[in-house]
Amino acid sequence: MKRLFGFLILAAFSCMLHAQRVLSLDSCRNMAIANNKSLLIAKERMQKAHYDRKAAFTNFLPDFSATGTYMYFSDEISLLNDGQKSALNHMGTSLQQGLTQAATPIIQHIAQTNPQLAASLQQAIQSGKLDGMSTALNQLGNELTDALRTDTRNVWAGAVTLMQPLYMGGKIRAYHRITKFSEALARTQHDAQLQDLILNTDDAYWTVVSLSYKKKMAESFLDLVNRLDGDVEKMIREGVATKADGLTVKVKVNEAEMLLTKVDNGLALSKMVLCQLCGMDLDTKFTLTDEDRTDLQVSETVPDDAVQRAWTYRPELKSLDWANKIYEDKVRVVRSEMLPSLALTGGYLVSNPSLLNGFENKFRGMWNVGIMLSVPVFHWNEGIYKVKAAKSEVNIARLQQTEAQEKIELQVNQSLFKNTEAQKRLALSEKNMEKAEENLRYADKGFKEGVIPVTNVMEAQTAWLSAQSDRIDAQIDLKLAQTYLQKAMGTLGPGL
Repeated sequence: MKRLFGFLILAAFSCMLHAQRVLSLDSCRNMAIANNKSLLIAKERMQKAHYDRKAAFTNFLPDFSATGTYMYFSDEISLLNDGQKSALNHMGTSLQQGLTQAATPIIQHIAQTNPQLAASLQQAIQSGKLDGMSTALNQLGNELTDALRTDTRNVWAGAVTLMQPLYMGGKIRAYHRITKFSEALARTQHDAQLQDLILNTDDAYWTVVSLSYKKKMAESFLDLVNRLDGDVEKMIREGVATKADGLTVKVKVNEAEMLLTKVDNGLALSKMVLCQLCGMDLDTKFTLTDEDRTDLQVSETVPDDAVQRAWTYRPELKSLDWANKIYEDKVRVVRSEMLPSLALTGGYLVSNPSLLNGFENKFRGMWNVGIMLSVPVFHWNEGIYKVKAAKSEVNIARLQQTEAQEKIELQVNQSLFKNTEAQKRLALSEKNMEKAEENLRYADKGFKEGVIPVTNVMEAQTAWLSAQSDRIDAQIDLKLAQTYLQKAMGTLGPGL
């Protein structure tokens, strides 16, 4: 029970802290940056571009590969036909028969001249001495037939190869530069999305602040008209005011209540938008640090070199610059297809059966090294057309960059004009606020003394509410105008 009670106390305290959560502009920005899915996708694209660059660098290094294979054949390859095999297997017998047939007329001729020598030769032939020679030759023929057997029904082969590019027409170097520029391009695109996110967060933040101020003004206005309604009711009972005056004031009370309801709804929706941007639950309770300030501090300084800063810091221009460099290297890649390529090759080949020492059912291998040269000869000017198409892409990118510079210069000038306009509007709203407060003070005092009618008091209250609302809007507009100016210059974001 004690543990349960302590846990409940801790949970209640955590809920109180969560309910009293106070957020500043920087904290809203940081939460939005940490939870925005589009920004996380941009970070992953940066990681992908980084690993693509590392993969492109490996093309400078030698490439090693190993392959192996096994194949079974239904019949083996034979270097000898059946007749040749039979002749080799019976080589001794054929030789003996040939010698016997050739010796018979010789012996007959010798018998006519020398009967004794003929008898000796006939005895030597019949004694079987040639049979041993025939058997030995037959055995030699069988061994030769077996030696020429390939036994290629079961074939094993494997190879380890090396490929080192020596010259590829500049393709490898250009591709490596393309991946480096792509990594930089992904970084600038991430910066652009970051600035867009910060701009949307600031817009939602100051919208909540503006509506919070307007809610306070609507509540103050409702209190004013309620007090006026009470005073008019007293005056009606005393016969100083008419029922028409009371109805007019009650209409004003209803309008003030409706205005407060609209402001409450708008504030709730604006807080939901800010919660969605910051990655919080839509029903999260929070307050903003600028809601409790009586006056928003707004800086009115404007840089003199706004256009030059935009050309230097705008991520869109940086992205187009990297794109130009990528297209220029793509021209080199396309041109390399028309240039010769040279590579060093080497490897080790092993097979079973092997051919290094006749046909043997053993794994034997050998090394090899060489140079491979490939020279394009003629492809009907396909490469020339591709190079011209790549150059057209370069020209398109340059024109897009020039057009973007012109549009960004116009955008910066528009932001400067809006900033100047917002400053003037703030100055005028502050003067109008002073006059509205003074007019309301005189109207209240005159109404209490009975020299000013109710309609004048309500007009003074309406003018005061309008002046308050205009002053808040002017301050928020100046804040947003400065934010949009920073976005136009490309200096909106951490470290800028």
